[in-house]
Amino acid sequence: MNKGKNLKAMAYGEVLWDVFANEKKIGGAPLNVALRMKTLGCEVAMISCVGNDEDGKAIKSQIKELGLETDTIVVSEDFPTGLVNVTLNERGSATYEINYPAAWDKIVLNDLAKTTVAEADVLIYGSLVCRDTVSRNALEELLQSDVYKVFDVNLRKPHYTYRILEELMQSADFIKFNDEELLEIAKKMNSPFKTLEENMAFIEEKTKATAMCVTKGKHGALLLWKGKIYENGGYPIEVADTVGAGDSFLAALITSLLNSRDPQSSIDFACAVGALVAEAPGANPEISTSRINDLMATVKG
Repeated sequence: MNKGKNLKAMAYGEVLWDVFANEKKIGGAPLNVALRMKTLGCEVAMISCVGNDEDGKAIKSQIKELGLETDTIVVSEDFPTGLVNVTLNERGSATYEINYPAAWDKIVLNDLAKTTVAEADVLIYGSLVCRDTVSRNALEELLQSDVYKVFDVNLRKPHYTYRILEELMQSADFIKFNDEELLEIAKKMNSPFKTLEENMAFIEEKTKATAMCVTKGKHGALLLWKGKIYENGGYPIEVADTVGAGDSFLAALITSLLNSRDPQSSIDFACAVGALVAEAPGANPEISTSRINDLMATVKG
């Protein structure tokens, strides 16, 4: 595996417009992860599908300006670019209304996508893209590649089944949950345990994954890495909205770990990045290294 700064990452899944009350912004969990990894020095490509419409052209244009490879984003003549209506409550927590079918439900792999994954160090994929058999079949093909696989659990009712979730977990080297997702899935798998730590160990035993993380909102996150649990208790920030915070957390964590940074520093760094995204509107705000370091310093002993 490439351990240098030029970590080669491939993200697979939805690219779309998050539609807020007064504006719309590009989004989709795997795209958010990819964009953040790019800002952290990785070489990143995105496999997805947009419609042959103005929304699709605008997404590809923005993604290209931000430095991602877009030749692996195919264009559908039959389905529109994805839209998600985002509603924020008084705490900035988001709920989502996701249109179906969208172009990203119908991802077909081109030759460049297959070649790029074969040459990548890490493949990031989520559960939402598997709501349609076309995109799910394409993902299953990619999961045959000899690449480090990161599964971002993203439960959006009614767009998932436990059978497919278990299959996706079995393909993963690393799994990311939030606390509610971990407990829901572990319970469905007949876990007898109550705590997050116990259920992380339970999932590790039941799958092929050798590492995982669990986000806990303002209370930080847990990381299971090489048999040991690491924890960060969160950082004090004022939440603007939670859109994309978990995606940037994952991007920072994976980039840090796969560049051989120690696990505690990695989860501290990832929680700081996630917190700063929650502090700003939208999924992909610019964040300076100095701002990350300043926030991390607020909890130093």
